[in-house]
Amino acid sequence: MREPAAPTDEGSDSASDFEFDVVPDTDQSFENALAKARAGDRLTVDDGIELITTGTDAPGIDPIRKEQVLEAADRRRAEVVGDEVTFVANLNNNVTTACNTGCLFCNFKNTAHQFEADYDGEHAGFTKPPAESRAVVEDALDMGIYEVTSVSGLHPAFALNEEHREILATYDDPAKEVDYKPPTVYETDPGTYVEQMRAMSIGGVHLHSMTPEEAQHARRGTDWSYEEVYRELKTAGLASAPGTAAEILVEEVRDVICPGKIGTDEWVAAMEGAVAAGLDVTSTMMYGHVENAAHRIEHLKVIRDLQDRTGGITEFVPLSFVHENTPLYENGVVDGGASDAEDELVVAVARLFLDNVENIQSSWVKFGNAKALKLLNCGANDFMGTILSEEITTRAGGSFGEFRSFDDYVEMISAIGRTPVERSTDYRTVRRIDIDDRPHGPRLGPRADGTPMLDGQSPSGSDPAPADD
Repeated sequence: MREPAAPTDEGSDSASDFEFDVVPDTDQSFENALAKARAGDRLTVDDGIELITTGTDAPGIDPIRKEQVLEAADRRRAEVVGDEVTFVANLNNNVTTACNTGCLFCNFKNTAHQFEADYDGEHAGFTKPPAESRAVVEDALDMGIYEVTSVSGLHPAFALNEEHREILATYDDPAKEVDYKPPTVYETDPGTYVEQMRAMSIGGVHLHSMTPEEAQHARRGTDWSYEEVYRELKTAGLASAPGTAAEILVEEVRDVICPGKIGTDEWVAAMEGAVAAGLDVTSTMMYGHVENAAHRIEHLKVIRDLQDRTGGITEFVPLSFVHENTPLYENGVVDGGASDAEDELVVAVARLFLDNVENIQSSWVKFGNAKALKLLNCGANDFMGTILSEEITTRAGGSFGEFRSFDDYVEMISAIGRTPVERSTDYRTVRRIDIDDRPHGPRLGPRADGTPMLDGQSPSGSDPAPADD
């Protein structure tokens, strides 16, 4: 059997530079794993490794075997969700880039001390007080959006609520012990998480926010459970939680790329807490950096097990690492991201391995139009959302834009013979779109009447704000 190496035919093989304990080495055969996948049997980790590497009996990705895996995944997609391709009318409103976590894959954050009132340097970051967040959402509601996605840095002044601020202030050295400084230290007060939730959850919009990492920040220094935190946020307007901050849910990888971030057990506990609080959650995987094929499948196993226990995951979102402008790339730890073949196999094997998660997303922000459409034939069935602002990927070096109109969606999806469908965040409300009834616009939003959101342009008419994953 082949010894550890990243399963790449044209991408980075930086994973081979690390002496990981988890390696892509199995006693299974590719042929047996493929037969199980075609039959719809639940796959083991070894099965998944064989499929995502196209066999551990030879190096590199075998193009014929790869197509067999993609075909099996596309067939499974058709069986599970049919030929509809879904998308949502949404807005990204990231509240702050201030963060001290120091993840090496991220170029979205700015060190928090740069935001302090007495800092005399310059930086490109931002913090929006609750009133500004509310205004952003209010404007977007008039354009027909009905989902607000908000993922932000861990600003030291952020606390769950005023009670939490009082608790954090009782520490002898709160800045060092619990990463807390009072709002008066900063040029802009971010408010509390509860205040931000109330500000953004207006007009009947669906608020999708508070990653496990943010939830941990919202309970730091206390004995509050994740369920308690998410219940408080739900009362303030939170409707569902994104399963980002997952990266790769294997500790030896996290120790390399994000040693200051919560571990796998904490990520799982937060997701369980969110579901226990009555929230839907999503799941993600950021791949294509230092991890190997076995890490990717172990990650999928964590998600599948979580779904077995909770049933709360609405979708899986594979996030191919955008390496440009990130510390991992600038410091020579990686020399690129995943190859096209790896991206296709990640989507396909996710469809085959995650037999309890119905929806798999293809990201036009990460991949661009042509490749994202190809992934819809590799097992994916969801095509993201309109994203009126996308700051994270573009700051990392992504170049595929920050807005997608409904007409764009209808044209692209119908071009590959699939049916365009507008959906709600939770997938429970859907609207099949008549491709001949142009122009197209959202109809599921509280103020949506089918009017096109924009004419294919950024809301500001300018370039995307600089920002990463």
